Amino acid sequence: MTGVIKPFSKKQLRALSWWHSNSPYSTRDAIICDGAVRSGKTFSMSLSFVLWTFYAFDGCDFGLCGKTIRSLRRNMVTPILPLLRDLGFCCEERLSQNSLTVSYGKRSNRFYLFGGKDESSAALIQGITLAGVLFDEVALMPRSFVEQAMARCSVSGSRFWFNCNPEHPEHWFYREWIKQAEQKNALYLHFTMDDNPALSEKVKRRYESLYSGAFYERFVRGKWVAVYGAVYPFMSDDAMYCDPPECGLENFTISCDYGTVNPTSMGLWGRKDGVWYRIDEYYFDSRKEGFQKTDEEHYAALRALAGGREIRQVVADPSAASFIEVIRRHGEFRAAPAQNNIVNGIRMTSGALKDGRIKICKNCADSRREFQLYRWDNSRRDDVPVKENDHAMDDIRYFVTTVVCGGSGFTAFAAKR
Repeated sequence: MTGVIKPFSKKQLRALSWWHSNSPYSTRDAIICDGAVRSGKTFSMSLSFVLWTFYAFDGCDFGLCGKTIRSLRRNMVTPILPLLRDLGFCCEERLSQNSLTVSYGKRSNRFYLFGGKDESSAALIQGITLAGVLFDEVALMPRSFVEQAMARCSVSGSRFWFNCNPEHPEHWFYREWIKQAEQKNALYLHFTMDDNPALSEKVKRRYESLYSGAFYERFVRGKWVAVYGAVYPFMSDDAMYCDPPECGLENFTISCDYGTVNPTSMGLWGRKDGVWYRIDEYYFDSRKEGFQKTDEEHYAALRALAGGREIRQVVADPSAASFIEVIRRHGEFRAAPAQNNIVNGIRMTSGALKDGRIKICKNCADSRREFQLYRWDNSRRDDVPVKENDHAMDDIRYFVTTVVCGGSGFTAFAAKR
């Protein structure tokens, strides 16, 4: 072995061995591991799943399910393959078929990768017979997909494996599986960062500093709690705002949340020394002004905001098809729809603000105003912000999810247009 794997914690060892005949949990039909980020649950569970398949089966098919196949490869498949090979397993990955064949001695099993991103994903897993299925980040998958995958496990001795970070306490998986683990004959293990011996105290403190409010309770303490109050409570601190850099900015980008009756908000961003600065903005509220602007008038405002700078890309509201088309027709800027997952986008934006990857300049008055007013909707049973004072908040979120956390994918997409 390479020696990079530290001794497992007691909770990881329990996840690794629960299925063994000598374990007091060997008669359970399922295992559920939830808790904090970076708590070691995913790695120990993925290794345990593969070992169990060879302990109990030979020549069978198994399912590995993630929110997307890409995230599944990143979170689970890629980290586990080197260790399996060190342990003497032969692993043959077939990317075009989204499958993995693993052999040990004369035994061999097949693992099929599935993405459960929306309700239509349930159709992708129909027809296959499985001896077991593992769900990575099950709380991010639609119930129909999870239940369809479970229904495919008709081989005698098949079991279910679930892991996730917490979400809203009204989430169907929390109510029907975690709260009813004993009735489901499932072993429930709750992980904290202290259950991961590979995590240093310095790294733990860094993760603790990235989150606040309900996201701290969820991702650091591992609790299924409802969000409440301000979405970005830490942005009430004046120290979170800065003066625009006097020079050295590059890679200028504009983010846009478009509205006709609702306000239109645009932000001008520049990058310096690895930090993105929101150096200027445009905000037009038709209700306040008493008239609406056309797409062409908003495009003129976009050009004025650019101020003659070379703009690499315009990250636009994905619902603003007509405005995106106007931008493309003029041929001056490259534009494409932004990524638009609200709750995950808020989490990424919160992290980017707290760790300094993005900074809001003091002159961006409408952003500062909305940061103070943006609230979670406590009348809902899911995580949704109130649809008020959210236009600069949306354009900032589009920028973070598509540019800051989206890598080069946007640029490559826009270049094809």
